[in-house]
Order: sequence, then C-alpha cells, then structure tokens
Amino acid sequence: MNEPKFTNRLIDETSPYLLQHAHNPVDWFAWNEEAFEKARKEDKPILVSIGYSACHWCHVMEHESFENADIARLMNENFVNIKIDLEERPDVDQIYMTFVQMTTGHGGYPLNVFLTPDKLPFFGGTYFPPAPRYQMPSFPQILESVAEAFRERRDELLHSAHDVLDEIRQIGAVETDSVDLSKDQLDTAFQSFVKNFDAVNGGFGGAPKFPPPMSLEFLLRYYQRTNNKNALKMVEKTCQKMASGGIYDHLGGGFHRYTVDTIWLVPHFEKMLYDNAQLARIYLHLFQATKNEFYKTVAVETLEYVKREMLDPKGGFYTAQDADSEGVEGKFFVWTPEEVSKVLGETDARIFNFYFDVSEHGNFEETNILNVKNSSAETAEALKISEKELEKIIAGGREKLFAEREKRVKPFRDEKIITAWNGLMLATFAEAAAILDRADYLEIAKNNADFILENLQKDGYLLRTSKDGQSKLNAYLEDYANFVDGLTELFQVSGDAKYLKEAGRLADLMITEFWDETGDGFFFTANNHEKLPVRSKDFYDNATPSGNSAAADALLKLSHLLGEEKYEQFVVRILQRVSSQISLYPQAFGKILSVLEFHLSTIKEIVIIGEKGSELEREVWSDYLPNKVMVLAENAEENAEIIPLLQGRKMINEMPTAFVCENFTCQKPVNTVGELRRQLV
Repeated sequence: MNEPKFTNRLIDETSPYLLQHAHNPVDWFAWNEEAFEKARKEDKPILVSIGYSACHWCHVMEHESFENADIARLMNENFVNIKIDLEERPDVDQIYMTFVQMTTGHGGYPLNVFLTPDKLPFFGGTYFPPAPRYQMPSFPQILESVAEAFRERRDELLHSAHDVLDEIRQIGAVETDSVDLSKDQLDTAFQSFVKNFDAVNGGFGGAPKFPPPMSLEFLLRYYQRTNNKNALKMVEKTCQKMASGGIYDHLGGGFHRYTVDTIWLVPHFEKMLYDNAQLARIYLHLFQATKNEFYKTVAVETLEYVKREMLDPKGGFYTAQDADSEGVEGKFFVWTPEEVSKVLGETDARIFNFYFDVSEHGNFEETNILNVKNSSAETAEALKISEKELEKIIAGGREKLFAEREKRVKPFRDEKIITAWNGLMLATFAEAAAILDRADYLEIAKNNADFILENLQKDGYLLRTSKDGQSKLNAYLEDYANFVDGLTELFQVSGDAKYLKEAGRLADLMITEFWDETGDGFFFTANNHEKLPVRSKDFYDNATPSGNSAAADALLKLSHLLGEEKYEQFVVRILQRVSSQISLYPQAFGKILSVLEFHLSTIKEIVIIGEKGSELEREVWSDYLPNKVMVLAENAEENAEIIPLLQGRKMINEMPTAFVCENFTCQKPVNTVGELRRQLV
C-alpha cells in the first residue's frame, strides 16, 4: 500500500470524520486553542468546515476541494483551517449554522464558515464547487474574496458580525408571552397536522421527505386520549407508506435518513442511529395501539438491524452507516433484475421483482430500490398464485438476497458512540424488551446503560463521545436528557433501582449545570463549558428531540417515580416558555407536544410487587399506555426510601400484586389480569 503523500494534525483524532481528512493537503486543525492562537499571532481569518461521516456532499467537497493541492495551498496561505465533526461539537455547529441560515436563508452540510481569530463569524455557506457551476461561485473564488475582504474591509466585516451575533443571542433570550397550558393547544396543534398531512403518501409536506417520529408519537397520544380516529389514521398511513417505501431497507431492516421525493422511494442511503431508535419506538407503540403484527415486524426488523450492524461488543451503539460504498451512493442497496434472477432463479425472481418493483428500466439511476407498491393480496391476484405461496417466495427471496448482499462492499460505518443517541436507543430496546417479552433486548439495554455509566463519565459528569477506548468532550444537554430518559425507561422495565438512582443523580446535575436561572429553559452547554460567542438554548425538535424537550419528558417521569415535585416545576416552566410558539409551528415541537399531553393527562402510577415477569407485568405492556409510570419490585421494603410509590405496599395472597394510583388516589390492590385491565382503562 502506498504511503499517503500528506498527513495533517487530524491523524491524532478519534472521530472517523476527522480521520477521513487526515491525509488532505490542507493544514487542518481540530477545534482547539492552538488554532485560535495561530490565527491571532498571524492575524489570519479562520475557515471552519463542519460535516459528519455519513454526509454525501461532505465527501464530494472533500474529494473536489480538500484533496486538491492548489485549493489547499490557497487555504493554507490565507486561513487557519479547522475541521469539525458535527456529531462531536453540536455546540459550535449550532452557533455557526444559525449564522449561515440568517445570512443566506438556508443551511446544510458541509457547512463552511469564516471567523475572526476571536471566533466571530463574518461569512459562510454550505457546499462550494471547485469551479463555478450551479449558479454558484467556485470555492477558490470564495477563498480569495474572503481573504481580501478580511485584509481590506475588516471593520465593516466586524460590525456586521457583531450585529448578526446580537440577533442570534436574542433568539435564546427573547420570550414570547406564555399562555396557560391547556388541551386547547393540543387541539390547535392537531388541526395544523391535519392541514399539512399528505393524505396520499403519508407524512407532512413535500420533498425532501423526512420521517416524523416525534409528530407521530404526539398524534398517537392524541388519539389515545381523544379517540379521534383521524389522528390514528395519519399515524398508520405514514408508517405503512414508510415501511413499504425505499426509505426502509427491505432486506436488512432499518430506515435510511430521508427521501428526496414525496413518496418515500429514493432515499439518501445513510442510516442514522437516532432515526432508527425513534422509528422503532413509534412502530412498537403503534403495534400496542392496534395489535397489527405488521408494525411489530417492522420494529423487530429495525432492532435486529441495530443489533447486527450497530452494536459494539462492549455494549455501545455506533453512530451511523454511510450512504456510499465503493464511492457510489446507494450501490450496496440497489438491484437489477438480472442480479435477482441469478440468485433466485427465473420463476421466483419474476414474482419477487413484481412485488418489489424491480424492472429493466429501474427506479433509481437504471437500478432498483426495493419498495412495495401493492399488498400481498393484490400481488397474488395479479400473479395468479395463492397469497401463502407468494409470502413463502418473498420470505425466501429476501433471505437469499440478503445473504448475497452481505458479500458486497459495505458502506463505511462511523463507530463513534454518542451518549445522546445511545440514550434514545437504550430507551427503545428497554421498551421493546417489555412490549415483545424479549429477554435478549433487555440484556442489550442493560449492557448499554452499564457501558455508558462505566465509560462515558469523568468525575461524575457525563462525556459526549467514545471511540477506540477513548472517551472525551463535555456532554451537552441532549446527552444528559436522553440518557436520563433511557435509564428511566430501563428502570421501569427491569425494576433495577440502580438505574433510577443514576437517572435521579444525573437529572440533578443537569439542573445544576444547564438551567438558566435568569430565564426559563436549559442551556445547550454546561456552566463549566468552554466560552463560545453565544450560549444557546434549543427548543425546536429537529431530527432528534431538542435538549429541552427531552429534559422535560425525563423530568416529568422522574417527578412521579421519585416523588420530586421540583422536577415537575422545571417541566412547567419549559412548557410555558414555548407555549405560544407550539400553536404556530407544531411540527417543530413534536416531542414537547407529547410532553404537554403527558403533563395534562391523568398519569397512572403502577406498582407491581412480586416475582419479575408476571402476567400482571405483561398486561401493563400489552396496550399503549403512554401516560404511565411503572415500578417493579420483588419486595416493597428494599427501595421504599427512594421510591415513595413503594411505601406500605405488600403482596396480597402471596401472589404478584398490582397497585394502580392516579390523582393521589389508589385503587384496591389486585392479583388477576382481568381486574388489572379494568383499572388501566
């Protein structure tokens, strides 16, 4: 193998994305004081380039520009160049992405921003081509213009930068008038979802189309409380269409990031941990609500994909799989009719190809993304075979093609372990263990929680990321909030109080380190974090829940489990902080809407005393009961000090016994499934 011609400082990093740039001719720095000191000393502007390992256009720009020696020379002569993995430093990304969105009207990745040596942004954009095209100037033109402007018109740039930064600070500081929290807000939000719903394809809005798990969760909760059939219909339509479309991997399970069209057909092929955590969970809940085995199958296939492809032997979950393999987007996932025939034989291939829309002309760059356009019954009728025979051929075909696909060069996998996203997947595996009665899923959840607790803490504080045995970077609000939620779910499923104790400890730390005492809400960064131009707060739910949404959800559960009223007070202040905006932009607040549903509902506090795995326990998880907290205990005395719900509880008739309480009132303890079912309605 040839020795690389260039090696820069990124060779010492652990981030796979930064390591991908370690042999660029660009003199890259990671984000650190050394870079800023050099910029101040040499009086140079800074180029900050932000991306992530599964980002297709990030790879394109690297190949076109950062591997180009002439462009690298321009960069090295005129700038101090910093490369950032968005997934490691979302704090930095938040500030500069907001700047680019405010100054250009759009954002995305790669993100390229020019700063003063004091970290003030003064110009930025996303992808820049190496030569003028797409009605865009070339990257070399941008570099030369920015360098000249910094030399000749610095005062003007600084004045403009300060103005925009002041506006960014106002985003977190300005409060809109809060309104009383009421179910009217939930009704208004629901009507907005109805208005924006794509009744033909499911989902909301047009292309590109992103899975909306948090919005779907809100709609499912809304249905559960109001019995509004239209809410359930929107969730089912979307989940059916996504699971039938090309966004879903029909051979290996799991969902791709999003589709470029409105019909869920052509995805950007990367698979992200956070998408699959949230989507598996909504399919689990939809299975609980409808008892339709189709949703259970999708959830299980997604979790099996994660178990097979994204689980580190030590217990952590990996971050992402790339869209590209062998330099071609989607190559790993697509098929031609000939390839299918070669594996399945002509007869079965004809049936398989008809069912999965595989044709000679193709549906993606002369190849085919597997997707299902017709039901099994419709397909069987069209092909004049029985439904049973069809299902046998399809199942066998999927198995054989999956085995064949495993021989292909796999997409690159980012093996960073991120605390926030692990928290999301931890919660999903914990719930799946209970809903599906899967001991192996519970083991995965416990191993994951233990891995984070043992490897991603320093002096009791959480860390953001771990790779190759090296854990680093202060955790952000979303890391604390999602991990606390994951621990809380694991406690409710396992009954192991150590997870609840850790959830409570980390929740208290989160409040101490992140809460804004002068204005409501949590900051994204802790009190001991590096000083940045802006200390931002995030309230909008995006691809993942905002830190404030996730924190509110976790604290609301803990307030009932630990009997800590103070936790609920923080939740109310967050809800009031965003209350007036929820009605205006409900799709930006899917998670917080679910929290509001939870807060305004009658919360059932369920305690089951007795041996683990009882019929009573399974009964609780057999239906969709989002507004509940659950305590399992072999005996009540063991943890009654920290869990008030256990105080005074005893088994009746020496049999597992359930206690159901709501609104500070408890129903009589019961031993039978039938009696418990009546109390849970």
